Amino acid sequence: MYSIGIDIGGTKIAGALVDSEGVIHAQTQVPSPAESPDAMEKAIVGLISELSEGNTVVAAGVAAAGFIDAAQSKVYYAPNIAWRNEPLKEKLEKQVELPIVIENDANAAGWAEYRFGAGKNYSHMTMLTIGTGVGGAIIANGELFTGGFGAGAELGHLRVQPGGLECGCGQKGCIEQYASGRALLRYMREETGNPDLTAEQGKHLLEGGDRAGWRAVTTLGTWLGTACASISAVLDPEVYVIGGGVAAAGDRLLEPIREAFRENLSARGFHPEPEFRIAELVNDAGVVGAADLARRFALRRH
Repeated sequence: MYSIGIDIGGTKIAGALVDSEGVIHAQTQVPSPAESPDAMEKAIVGLISELSEGNTVVAAGVAAAGFIDAAQSKVYYAPNIAWRNEPLKEKLEKQVELPIVIENDANAAGWAEYRFGAGKNYSHMTMLTIGTGVGGAIIANGELFTGGFGAGAELGHLRVQPGGLECGCGQKGCIEQYASGRALLRYMREETGNPDLTAEQGKHLLEGGDRAGWRAVTTLGTWLGTACASISAVLDPEVYVIGGGVAAAGDRLLEPIREAFRENLSARGFHPEPEFRIAELVNDAGVVGAADLARRFALRRH
């Protein structure tokens, strides 16, 4: 018995057939027609149909960047897709004979890490995904936290620098402007004195052990650790899971995170300190999490 996970990105849509243990049995992908809601819908239906053929499937989950309502059915707003108050669940269920669940992509990835990856031995987990921006996911007492309107856990927009750098969300000083992949490239340009440094060149610097590049990673980690100290004052997670491309730095990223966390933690020395771990599922987290959330939804219905 399987469920299907669909992970919508800016350039591609990935799909996977996943079992109850989080193991992928089939995968496929197609280009992402982000400019056309109708074409996007058609592509999702095509992937679900392809992966369902010849298999017993109980549900399908669709993960996308954006604000999803609390009923996991409507996309309020997607920054990279032309969806505004899109009743996606309803539209998809008219075309496929499966229960459909819609979820934020960072939430889906976080759920996968909680169920099958770096957070599987904990009941309270917070995940930060470091990509072009900063995504977040919260597991509280074994449940995915989405907030009263479904748009919770947008941890990338925690404000860490009042009056700071302008963010795409319309505010200033969000952690996304200080701890994202774009921020890392900015730090590397400053450290190397090369304003034209590309992301690929920056990657090569790190692979070669360049000191300026690793100082930039330390700066990013320091901002993340500072943000995590504030998050702990509210959520008190047992573990932080760090995902996204920057997480490939491993302990060299976690060390400055831990150090800044301790420096900024309230009641330091008396407050239990969480673990900090690197995500394990990497690129498969979105499809695995979406599939497992869909399976969970289907089982609850019965």
